[in-house]
Amino acid sequence: MNRASIVTAQRRRIGILLFDGVKMLDYVGPAEVFVEANQAVGGYEIVLLSADGGDVATSVGGKVSVHAAAADAGVFDTVIVPGSEQPPEIFARGALLDAARGLAGRTRRLVSICSGAFVLAILGELDGHRATTHWKFTKDLARRFPEVLVQPDSIFVRDGRVYTSAGVAAGIDLALSLVEEDHGADVARQVAQLLLVYMHRSGGQSQFSASLRAPAPRTRIVRQITDLIEADPARPYSVGELAKEANVSVRHLTRLFRDELDTSPAEYVGALRFDMARIQLEAGASVTAVAAAAGFGSTEALRRTFIARLGISPSKYQQRFRTTQAASRAAVN
Repeated sequence: MNRASIVTAQRRRIGILLFDGVKMLDYVGPAEVFVEANQAVGGYEIVLLSADGGDVATSVGGKVSVHAAAADAGVFDTVIVPGSEQPPEIFARGALLDAARGLAGRTRRLVSICSGAFVLAILGELDGHRATTHWKFTKDLARRFPEVLVQPDSIFVRDGRVYTSAGVAAGIDLALSLVEEDHGADVARQVAQLLLVYMHRSGGQSQFSASLRAPAPRTRIVRQITDLIEADPARPYSVGELAKEANVSVRHLTRLFRDELDTSPAEYVGALRFDMARIQLEAGASVTAVAAAAGFGSTEALRRTFIARLGISPSKYQQRFRTTQAASRAAVN
């Protein structure tokens, strides 16, 4: 059967494969996006599945009834495999893998949320593809499946017919992107408004900022300086001023930053300014306003920073966030 031809004539069937220990928000969030979209277009049929058609116990402890066993459910436009707080070696096995394998051959789009990516990876569906998962699982995914091109810092990734997301709220972002792909940006924006969520979080957006990527400071001095920088990244800091603030020498402060955060004070300031600029661009601020607000001094300094870090200009970066699908198109092109 040609996977690309599996499309329901009237309503797109969205199959969500559940299992004992499934993280409830991983599937409820995306499901609600499609339910809300039906208010505008009536375009989706949500089908909850399990390996044997029986009830499943979710992460919150309650039982959830499903509509059908995976093998008996027919073909789908989209199949979603959510994740779990359980280790992948516990849940991604046996009957769940068999069910997912059968569904993968009967759907146009194959989607994972959070650690559901391990199910797709075990089946070989991610081999040679760009993919992501929740940041706490990315290293394990890359280690266990070297054929997968893991993108550890993306909210969601599309590569061909396979879509993977970082989980929880990122699953909502991915579902909005699928709605936009199916019915256009106006419908997706209407759904976002109904759910009181932001429309602009595109797949290429970082899962977390530079301050969250760095290890937690161990000493009072480093914590004092990072708190100062994070409170106002745009302030014109010098390493000498920061050292004076902590009442230590420049050499000592630099050594502490290297030992604890694996970076220098100046690099830390630069990373936070870059994050501040990136977020403001994603929100729609002008390049000139962002350069001034984030402490870059000039639009040229901002441009040089973006080209050095991302290989594109600030204006090109901003264009990628005008719809939810920009990163998906970039992955395909």
